[in-house]
Amino acid sequence: MSEPSWLSLLQQNRAIAVIRSDKIEIARQMALAVAAGGMRLIEITWNSDRAAELITQLRSELPDCKIGTGTILNLEQLEEAIAAGAQFIFTPHTDLSLIAAALKANIPIVPGALSPTEIVTAWQAGASCVKVFPIQSVGDANYIKNLQGPLGNIPLIPTGGVTVENAREFIQAGAIAVGLAGDLFPAQLLARGDWEAIAQRAKKLMKTAFNKLSDG
Repeated sequence: MSEPSWLSLLQQNRAIAVIRSDKIEIARQMALAVAAGGMRLIEITWNSDRAAELITQLRSELPDCKIGTGTILNLEQLEEAIAAGAQFIFTPHTDLSLIAAALKANIPIVPGALSPTEIVTAWQAGASCVKVFPIQSVGDANYIKNLQGPLGNIPLIPTGGVTVENAREFIQAGAIAVGLAGDLFPAQLLARGDWEAIAQRAKKLMKTAFNKLSDG
């Protein structure tokens, strides 16, 4: 996947579902639920149960979605994720060797960074875009807005504190997309396996946060 097509996907979809579970079937149901709600970018964190197996399975089950992975910490994990069919890679940190390896494999990679120095370092190393993580540690959407002046050329994806309710604010502040984890999958809904309610949360996110952004 080339970088322009990756950025185009982000601009079209605006939100990435971040799935982490210690039970593969629960993670699978989470993915199916958000896909039913209209989300097309799904990240299975590498520290989930049998992540490689699930990525391969979801590539087959959800052909209209892009299935990637996150929480990749080293080259061995990166290579295993690519072999499993991951279509994009997120990392919680900026590691130049991981960026180089993903570029060589022509896989979009989104390293985590927080400070302006880290963000620029990741971008200059060839990152497809940069994950601003954890965004809640530096406040709210104003941080993304404040970065736009000096770093407006760098596509940013805030995660770690983005909710269904505040996602629109991050996009309006200049983020190319957002990543949602816990808020998309409330514990009480997971506990009772209410996949329809989770699908509705995904639908609400896609509808209220990203439709007619120019009206905001």
